[in-house]
Amino acid sequence: MLQLQYIKEHREECISRLKIKNVKDLEARVDEILAIDAERRALQVKADAVKADQNRIAKEIGALMKEGRRDEAEDRKAESGKLKAESEELASRQAEAEQALNEKLLSLPNAPHPSVPEGRSAEDNVVVAQHDVKINLPENALPHWELCQKYDIIDFELGNKITGAGFPVYKGKGARLQRALINFFLNEAAEAGYQEIMPPLMVNEASGLGTGQLPDKEGQMYAIPLDGFYMIPTAEVPITNLYRGEIVDARRFPIRHVGYSECFRREAGSYGKDVRGLNRLHEFSKVEIVVIEHPDRSYDTLEEMKHHVGSLLEKLGLPYHVLKLCGGDMSFTSAMTFDFEVWSAAQQRWLEVSSVSNFETFQANRMKLRFKDEAGKPQLCHTLNGSALALPRIVAAILENNQTPDGILMPQCLVPYLGFDRID
Repeated sequence: MLQLQYIKEHREECISRLKIKNVKDLEARVDEILAIDAERRALQVKADAVKADQNRIAKEIGALMKEGRRDEAEDRKAESGKLKAESEELASRQAEAEQALNEKLLSLPNAPHPSVPEGRSAEDNVVVAQHDVKINLPENALPHWELCQKYDIIDFELGNKITGAGFPVYKGKGARLQRALINFFLNEAAEAGYQEIMPPLMVNEASGLGTGQLPDKEGQMYAIPLDGFYMIPTAEVPITNLYRGEIVDARRFPIRHVGYSECFRREAGSYGKDVRGLNRLHEFSKVEIVVIEHPDRSYDTLEEMKHHVGSLLEKLGLPYHVLKLCGGDMSFTSAMTFDFEVWSAAQQRWLEVSSVSNFETFQANRMKLRFKDEAGKPQLCHTLNGSALALPRIVAAILENNQTPDGILMPQCLVPYLGFDRID
């Protein structure tokens, strides 16, 4: 959530930055927020004045009663009753204004960093880095969904029988590959200084609001209405919310966490090859890195996180490039995002496997996540997160890019975790 003070003091800058995200009716929405805030403050002034009158009259009533001037005291009591009714009405109007202001602020996306490029869709994203790997595919190379069937390692039809489309069953060496990747990613993060967290797979509404999944992505989340819970779309949600409502010790910065979780999303999309097999799932495994950082250092930390993700892909021997997302392709909550995409040789397309983002104070403001500056004044932290990594498309690329006539070769970095060097 954008800070109200920032909107008030930097209206033009706020509007200019949000225009990069192509926000509809932007000026009207910002001005409505400012108008509601002005009304709220005016009501507070009136309420304070009424309260002062109540206090003054209460003293007068006491003095009159001591002097035995009961008739005058009763007149003052009647006046006090009217003030009480007025005070209650003002309190009700204040509460309504506060709620309306909060709802309007929650509906406004994060303002992108000034360096974020303009654009309306993924077509306008900017390639900022590329890592090439030579791939030698056999004739008649197969896409991963056919390889999964050929080697009986992932069963999409069985998952459909048990649950529905988008819930695959991993079998034999496919299950072991999944487990190996999770352990590899977790160990690499631990070596990079991230503390491992095993979070709950369900969160409450306050947690969803804290990281910005609610109310923006409510339709994409699996809800459990009876308990008021939501299945997590990423470990970012529970891990970041570890610090909701906290004032952290600034000496702890950067606070680095890593967590593996299953992720649940109502992924909507068209039918066809772009969503076949592992390309788009409703349940998938992901290792997530989360950082709570001092505002002065968050963009340096973002670069460190990018380097970590890139190092994982290089160790896996996967060709990839890094995209700086344009305003129109960024998430509701992000101030800056870099996407990592790996090349799928059999499908001849790029597959997104990671998003690394800086949210600046947007999530921290929702969660009241703060630290004390050198003067002892509470300030909002910056929060960051990134996939390190999401497994489905990593698995797809490994299977497709490493297929040979004699089986699928495994990346050398995974062999110690797997206990085998190929799937055949």
